[in-house]
Amino acid sequence: MAAAVWRAMPDIRIDHVTRRFGSFVAVDDLDITFPDGMVTCLLGPSGCGKTTLMRMIAGLDTPSAGRIRFGDRDVTRLPARRRNVGMVFQYPVMYPPLSVRENIELPLRYERNLSAAQRAARVDEVLEILQLRGQEDRRIAELDAGQRQKVAVGRAVARHSEVVLFDEPTTNVEVNAKLQLIRAFKEVTRRLSQTIVYVTHDQTEAMTLADEIALMDKGRILQREPPRSLYGNPRTEFGGWFLGNPGMNFCPGSIRAGKLAAALLPGGMVALDRLPDGEVTLGIRPEALRLHAGPASGSVAATVVARTITIGGRYLVKLRVGEAEIKAKVAPGPELAPGAVVHVECPPEQVTIFRDGRSCGRLAESEGILPKVSANAL
Repeated sequence: MAAAVWRAMPDIRIDHVTRRFGSFVAVDDLDITFPDGMVTCLLGPSGCGKTTLMRMIAGLDTPSAGRIRFGDRDVTRLPARRRNVGMVFQYPVMYPPLSVRENIELPLRYERNLSAAQRAARVDEVLEILQLRGQEDRRIAELDAGQRQKVAVGRAVARHSEVVLFDEPTTNVEVNAKLQLIRAFKEVTRRLSQTIVYVTHDQTEAMTLADEIALMDKGRILQREPPRSLYGNPRTEFGGWFLGNPGMNFCPGSIRAGKLAAALLPGGMVALDRLPDGEVTLGIRPEALRLHAGPASGSVAATVVARTITIGGRYLVKLRVGEAEIKAKVAPGPELAPGAVVHVECPPEQVTIFRDGRSCGRLAESEGILPKVSANAL
């Protein structure tokens, strides 16, 4: 079947949007653009404001201040029915007496410029993309939760809406069906270049589906990056903690007279450039740590706190270094009993320096805030 020709889709422009509920600020002066034809995941913990933002984009809620545009069109005060937005909710709204095909086709019947043949072609397209062929004549009551959400997705994208919004659509789907549904979403986003905003608190979904992730907390977007960049270079301690399983390790440090002292660093001292004296925090991903049975270049002694447990074919080891407790995710090796002494190495290029919760840069970079590392730390 030939791929459909899709018209250019608008970007979504959030222009200093705030949403208050009494004294509570759910969305706080957001100023951001979601690019056209891309999948942007709004990722963050419950209550961070992502669903409120999505409802304002959909027209189900109105900003207390600011404007929302689709391209150059101001939609801030437009009702939802006039925005040309498709939406998929946590609980799919289905019509049980109708078949799969009829549910997908239903909103197309209200588009006067579409012939019966054109409606059928659109339905056939989404049935193919979502792998619902052979099920088009089944009633909704015969489908499981994952299949019902596929139908809801098909109905949303078949309209050729300018914008498609997903509100945590896999929350109420069992694990196996969830994996199939995520694969279906990925295929939809690959084949159909609509502007998509996908709300989730599940970082695995976001990392799998997104072209870009907008990380939210307390009504603000802290960082928007492609998944790898967001994970590898968090701009805030919150980003380092929230992303990862487990998240980034944090260890206190201090700078005095251009020297950094921290328990994770060999000798406790590393030369720095351009950072003033004061307290800082070192962050490093568990998978970036290297464990050695004995002393090694760049390592410090650590005590095993907990037995290793298997995570995805690797081992998670809880360690104590000085007063800091950290976790290392390492390849399978000898069993490490509590109380055992090992040596842990923190590659300087994997260590991020934070001050007041915000990143100052990597400990060792060819260019940047902290380019120099003393020889005794390597």
